[in-house]
Amino acid sequence: MSAPVPVRLSRAQARRIALAAQGFGVPRPPAWAASTRHLQRVIDQVQVVQIDSVNVLSRSHYLPFFSRLGPFDRGLLDRARDRAPRRLVEYWAHEASLIPPTTWPLLDFRMRRAREDAWGGMRRVARDHPELVAAVLAEVQARGPLTSRQVEAALEHDLPRQRDEWGWNWSLTKTALEHLFWAGRIGSSGRTAQFERRYAPLERVLPASVAALALDPDTRPPDTEAFKRLVMIAARAHGVGTEQCLRDYFRLKPHQARPALEALVAEGKLVPAAIEGWRRPAYLHPEARRPRAVHAQALLSPFDSLVWQRERTAALFDMDFRLEIYVPAAARVHGYYVLPFLFGDELVARCDLKADRVGGVLRVQAVHWEPGAPPQAKAALDQELELMAEWLGLRTVG
Repeated sequence: MSAPVPVRLSRAQARRIALAAQGFGVPRPPAWAASTRHLQRVIDQVQVVQIDSVNVLSRSHYLPFFSRLGPFDRGLLDRARDRAPRRLVEYWAHEASLIPPTTWPLLDFRMRRAREDAWGGMRRVARDHPELVAAVLAEVQARGPLTSRQVEAALEHDLPRQRDEWGWNWSLTKTALEHLFWAGRIGSSGRTAQFERRYAPLERVLPASVAALALDPDTRPPDTEAFKRLVMIAARAHGVGTEQCLRDYFRLKPHQARPALEALVAEGKLVPAAIEGWRRPAYLHPEARRPRAVHAQALLSPFDSLVWQRERTAALFDMDFRLEIYVPAAARVHGYYVLPFLFGDELVARCDLKADRVGGVLRVQAVHWEPGAPPQAKAALDQELELMAEWLGLRTVG
C-alpha cells in the first residue's frame, strides 16, 4: 500500500489550526462570568497545564485560563484541583503539570522508571534510605493529605529513634515524598497558600475508576497503547504538528513517540501534512478545526502550552521566544517574566510584567513590539493589561 499523500497547508493555515486547537478565536464569556463549564472547555482543549512556582505576576497555572476566558474566579480552578471529584490532578506530564485524572495512568511508564529517570536526589533517597521512604509512605497513607513539614513532624513524633539512626532531616523527607510522587505511589490533593504540595493516598486524589488502575499497576494500559493515546492527546491539542511538537507535549522520547505516530497514521487516526516552509513532516488531527480567520487578543503565560515548543513558536509566529528568568539581569533582552501578546493570529509583542501587590499596581516594566505589529494592537494590549490588573486585584496599570 502506498503512503498517503500529505495534506498541504500554508503557514497561515497551520497557525490558525494551532490557535483553534488551543482554544483561541472563540468569544470569551463576559468578565467574571466564566463557569466550571467554561473551565472544563479549556481543560479539554489544552489537556496539560504547566505549574511553576514563580509568583512575580501570578502562579502560572491560572494564566492559561485567563488568556482564554478573561477575568475569572481562580477559586474555580482551585476547586477543580483540590476537591473531589477532581477535574485536574498533578503529575510530571510536560513539567510539573495539571492533567485530567484519566491521563494519569497513561504516564505509568514514567512512574516505573522513577529509580532510573528521576532527579539524582530522588534516586539516592530510594537507594540509600529505603526505610525512610517506607516510613514516609506509611505516614501519608495513614494521615494524608500532608505537607512535607507535616510529614516531618509526624515522623519525629512516631519514630524518634529511627530519625536519629537515619541521619534524617527535612530535605531527606521532602526528597522521599518527591520520589514517591514521581513513582506514582502517592498523589497531590492540591497546594497550600504557600504553594506546598499536599501529599495524599492515591484513593484520596483519583476518581474511583482511575484509583483502581493506580492501586493495581498490572491493570494500567501497556506502554504501546499509552504512547499512542498520549500522542493523540498532543495531536488534538496541537491541531497540527511535527513529531518533535507532539513528543514535547508529554516529554516523550523518539523511541516512544515514533512507533506510536507510525501506527496512528496507518490506522488513519492522524493525517500526514506538509506545511509551507517547514522542513519536517507534520501530522494533522483529522478533527482539527481549520478556521479561515482567527481573531484573538490575549497575554500568554511564558509557560502557556501554545508556546512550549520553541521551534514551533518560531515557525508559526516568527517569534524566537526564550525564558529569561534564569538569565542574569544584565544579560536579559526582554525582561524577567515576559508574556507574549497574541493579537489577531500573530504574536505581536512581549510584555515584562510584575504585580506590585503592596502598591496595587500592575507594573509594565517593558513592552517590546515585534516588527510589523499593527497599530491597533496598542489599544488592544492596553485593554488586556487593564483586565489583568482587575483580575489580579490591582488598582491600576503603571
